[in-house]
Amino acid sequence: MNELVTRLSAVVESGWSWLGASLGVMVLAGATLVLAGLPMSRVPTLDDRLEPYLRDTPRPSSLLAAPPPERGPFGLLELLHPYVTAAGGVVGGILGGSTSVAQRLQRAGLPADVDRFRAEQVLWGAIGGVAGLAVTSIISVAQSNLSAPVLVGLVLVGVLGGVTGRDYALSRTAARREARMLTEFPTVAELLALAVSAGEGAIGALERVCRLSRGELSDELRHCLADARAGANLPTALQGLADRTGLISLSRFVDGIVVAVERGTPLAEVLRAQAQDVREDSRRTLMEQGGKKEILMMVPVVFLILPVTVLFAIYPGVSFLRFQL
Repeated sequence: MNELVTRLSAVVESGWSWLGASLGVMVLAGATLVLAGLPMSRVPTLDDRLEPYLRDTPRPSSLLAAPPPERGPFGLLELLHPYVTAAGGVVGGILGGSTSVAQRLQRAGLPADVDRFRAEQVLWGAIGGVAGLAVTSIISVAQSNLSAPVLVGLVLVGVLGGVTGRDYALSRTAARREARMLTEFPTVAELLALAVSAGEGAIGALERVCRLSRGELSDELRHCLADARAGANLPTALQGLADRTGLISLSRFVDGIVVAVERGTPLAEVLRAQAQDVREDSRRTLMEQGGKKEILMMVPVVFLILPVTVLFAIYPGVSFLRFQL
């Protein structure tokens, strides 16, 4: 009984100490934000220095202004925005690969805003750090002899896991979107071939298909039509589609349409051939995935079911020999 009371008192004292440490960290963070927000701590930016000399210039049109940023709860995100942006720049300088990030953002159907993505990585890292801190708190309460480097290492692992987890989530989002586009591609190509066979031009066929269909590929085709209406020719707009996606099938599709439009070859036959090629690629991919899954299915059979079967076959004979001895 005395031992139980002693352990409970130790747990309570450890909990109070962690509560005091958390309150101290929060007070220190608040004081740091207040000091960083003072006028003497703020370095004027280039816009701040040039603003007094540009006040007489006419205001630009509100139609060209960027939409205002989303406001967070109680203005917290606005307060932390400069620090999150600065931390995102540090993360980008350490990790690098801004070109790859911009390409994956386009492939995922998101704006190619690398700075915003770095800020999201910082937020994910902060969440991972909080999770690591919670785990270290639980471990330290359960085992009072845990060393401080191990606790700090767990927090750093949580931060790194959050940063890399956001990058992995972006890659998965881009891959899933491209998989949906490949699924929609044969149907869209057949619809385009039917529209062209009925007498529609290339732009008219794209407009008709965009009106009748919904999906990721249809959204990209609408983007191409918007670029064409903005002044770009159709081959250039379609080449933008190939550049925004990392799919070889769509690149071949765009090349076929561009060649058919520029040289006057029958567009309907090209589209049907492209749709058939994509179906064949999908069939081959499905067979490859089936072969990989078949190999993975052998793992539980070989390492779980087969040893149990051999054990049931051998155990009666072994027990009988042991009884005879």
